[in-house]
Amino acid sequence: MTSETSSRAQARSPGRPREFDMDSVLDGAVRVFRERGYHATSVGDLGDATGLTAGSLYKAFGDKRGVFLAAFERYVQTRNADLRQQLDRQSSGFEKIRAVLHFYAASSHGLEGQRGCLVISSATALATLDEEMATLVESTIRHTEAMLRRLLQQGQEDGSISRELHVAAMARTLLALLQGFRLLGKSGRSAHDMHSAADEALRLLT
Repeated sequence: MTSETSSRAQARSPGRPREFDMDSVLDGAVRVFRERGYHATSVGDLGDATGLTAGSLYKAFGDKRGVFLAAFERYVQTRNADLRQQLDRQSSGFEKIRAVLHFYAASSHGLEGQRGCLVISSATALATLDEEMATLVESTIRHTEAMLRRLLQQGQEDGSISRELHVAAMARTLLALLQGFRLLGKSGRSAHDMHSAADEALRLLT
């Protein structure tokens, strides 16, 4: 997505030009793709979620796949920005890992949990069929794993995490846990279920 379209875009409805806020449109698209999945989401569903006509959607994104790719990018960027805010409030590596675990736990119960994770749903429904989507999903997952490695290393350096841990292996373990949280969240787990699991996982680090 270009910088020109990342904040605002122009679309023409029949008879007159119409301006719309790109972030709001993509947030609506993210919501419906998370709730219904890519294949079950129609252009009509996207129109209801974004407030745009089919013509405006096609002019802005080309097709449903184009809407999805832009929505995926918006979802990942928003999640990463929210997580960075949480991490910036913590000092030690242990507390940062704790913030990551509880960030994922918080989005894995209730309505948010039932909507699910766009990365996980893309990995299971699209990545094997779409090379570009497979690359995006793999890049996103590797970014999370690299972040976990950095935080574990920081914890070992500041003394808040055991130096006996194998950082790479533990990063993969935590990555699997985080993705498992999002899958479990689809089944309607409680806040207590998810946050207690996050707290128990922290015992592995000391």
